[in-house]
Amino acid sequence: MRIAVVHKERCHPKKCGNECILYCPRVRTGDETVVIGEDQKALISEELCVGCGICVKKCPFGAIDIVSLPEELEHPTHRYGVNGFALYGLPIPVEGKVTGILGANGIGKSTAVNILSGQLKPNLGEHERDAEWEEILKSYAGTELFDYLQNISRQKMKVAIKPQYIDYIPRVFSGTPGDLLKKTDERGCLPGLVSAMKLEPVLDHDITTLSGGELQRVALVACIAREADFYFLDEITPFLDIYQRMAAARLIRERALSRPIVIVEHDLAILDMLADTVHIAYGKPAVFGVITQPKGVRVGINQYLEGYLPEENVRFRDYPVVFEKRAHAGGAERAVLLEYPAMTKTFRDFTLDVRAGHVRAGEVLGVVGANGIGKTTFARLLAGDETPDGGPVDLDAKISYKPQYIKATTSDTVEFYLRSCSTHFQTSMYQHDIIEPLSLTPILQSPIDTLSGGELQRVAIAACLSRPADLYILDEPSAHLDVEQRVSITRMFKHHVDGKDAAILVIDHDIYLVDMISERVLVFDGQPGVRGCATGPFDMREGMNRFLGNLGVTFRRDQTGRPRINKPDSYLDREQKSSGEYYYYTDRESTG
Repeated sequence: MRIAVVHKERCHPKKCGNECILYCPRVRTGDETVVIGEDQKALISEELCVGCGICVKKCPFGAIDIVSLPEELEHPTHRYGVNGFALYGLPIPVEGKVTGILGANGIGKSTAVNILSGQLKPNLGEHERDAEWEEILKSYAGTELFDYLQNISRQKMKVAIKPQYIDYIPRVFSGTPGDLLKKTDERGCLPGLVSAMKLEPVLDHDITTLSGGELQRVALVACIAREADFYFLDEITPFLDIYQRMAAARLIRERALSRPIVIVEHDLAILDMLADTVHIAYGKPAVFGVITQPKGVRVGINQYLEGYLPEENVRFRDYPVVFEKRAHAGGAERAVLLEYPAMTKTFRDFTLDVRAGHVRAGEVLGVVGANGIGKTTFARLLAGDETPDGGPVDLDAKISYKPQYIKATTSDTVEFYLRSCSTHFQTSMYQHDIIEPLSLTPILQSPIDTLSGGELQRVAIAACLSRPADLYILDEPSAHLDVEQRVSITRMFKHHVDGKDAAILVIDHDIYLVDMISERVLVFDGQPGVRGCATGPFDMREGMNRFLGNLGVTFRRDQTGRPRINKPDSYLDREQKSSGEYYYYTDRESTG
C-alpha cells in the first residue's frame, strides 16, 4: 500500500522546472504518472507510482511525500481528495470516561474530532464520491464506534467543542466574558464553574483585553457549561499555570462522570492525571495519521515516550524521551555572564520585587511561578521594554526577547522574515541549528499571517535565536507545541548556548520541559495579581521544592523516571510534603 501526497500550498509549478515530471522514471517510459492538474498543481497517480522517491528529493519546495504503508492500513477512515492527507482509525468516546489523544501536530486529531462531532462525514478513502451512511455503518458493524456513529448519522448527537486557538474568540465575539458565558450556560452551573476557574475579576472586562490564560479559562468554562452528548477539548493547558491546569482537570473529570469527553493535550503530567485511556496518534504530519486502539493511560504515555508500540509492532520515533530520576547537576563551574540588580516595578494594582541575581554563560535558566505573579514583567524589565521604579537598568548585554503572545502582523514569507533576523540563513550551520530542529523547511514559503499557532510559535523561537545576543529570553515557548517539538527545543536551546558567552532564560508552565531544559531555576511567589517576588536562581532541587511547595503540588516517579502528579492528600502526597520533597522524590519508586 502506497500513498502519494502533494502539499498544495507548497507546490509552485510556475516557480520550478517541473522536476517531479522531468525526473520520474515512469514518465520517461511514457506513463502519465505525474502530470499538472486542472488546479495547476502536481498530480501523482498512486497506481502507476513505483515509490522510487526521486520526485520527493527533486522537488525544490518539499511539496511531495510518498510513503509505503503496511497492508493492514489499506482502507483509510477518511482521505482529503487525490494526493491528500489520509487518516486511519478513530478514537472511541466512552460514557463516563475521559479519552486522551496523544500525538504530533498535523497527524489527524482534528480530522478525527470533526468526524466524531458530525461536522465531517468519513469517506472511507473513496474521495471521488460521497459515501453513504449505510456503507459507513456497515464498515463499523460490531465495533465500539457503531452505536456512536449511528447516532451521528441520525443527527442525535449534540457536541460541545473547546477550540485549540483561543485567540480567535475576540475576533468572533464582542462584549464581556460574562456576556459570552451567560449565552453558553445551558446546564445552569455557571457560578460554580466561574468560581472554580477564578474568573470573577474579569467577567466585566472587554474580551479583547483578556490575557491568553484568561481566554483559555473562559473558553473551557463556555464549553463545559453547555448541555451536550459529547465534549471535545483541544489543548486546555496553554497559558495556564500548573494550579489552573489542575483546577481545569478537576472540572473536566466532574463532567466526565455523566458524558464522554475526548481531549487532546501535550502536557503529559495533566494528561496522565486527567485521562482514563489514551489513543496514540502516529504517522507523518500532513501526510497520514494512524490512531491506535485505546491503551491504559500510564502504559500509553510510556509507550509514546519510548517511541515504540509493541501491540502494533511500530516504531515511530528513533529515540526515547528520558527523564532523569534525580535533580540536575553541573553548571557550577560556569562563569557569570551578567548580573541583574534588585528591582521594583509598581503598577496601579500590582507590585513586583526582584532580588538581585546572576545568569551564567552557557546555561539555560528556567523561570517558574503562577500566572499574574510578574514573570513576564521581569522578562520585559530585562529586555528594556519596561523601566523599573527609579529609572532604567543597564545590563550591558544584548537581549533577544520572544514575548508570550505572538501576533502575525505581516504577509512576508517565513524565509524572508528569518533572513531579516540573521545574515547566516544560507549557512549549513544555521540550517542544522535552527531550521531543522524546528521543522521549518515545509513552511519557509508560507506567509506568516497564514500560519497556525504552533507554526507561528516555532517561527518566533527561530527569530529570537537568530538574532545576535548575550541573553535570549523566551516566554512560554511550549504553547501549542506537541511533545516531539518540545523535546526538540530542549536539545536545541542547550546546544545554542553551550560553551558560548550567551545564555537562555525560559519562562514556562510545562514542568516536564523546565525539568529537562534547565540547570537552575528562578522562582516567583506572592499573590497573583497583587504582588510578586522573584528569588534565586536556585539549583533544581531547591527551586522546584520552593515552587511546588507554594502551590501544594507533589510529583512521584514511575519506573521509567517519568514525573507524575500525586492525587491531593494521597499517602505519597502527604509523605512528600512532610519530607519537603515535592518533585525529585526517589526514596520510593512508584510503579503506577
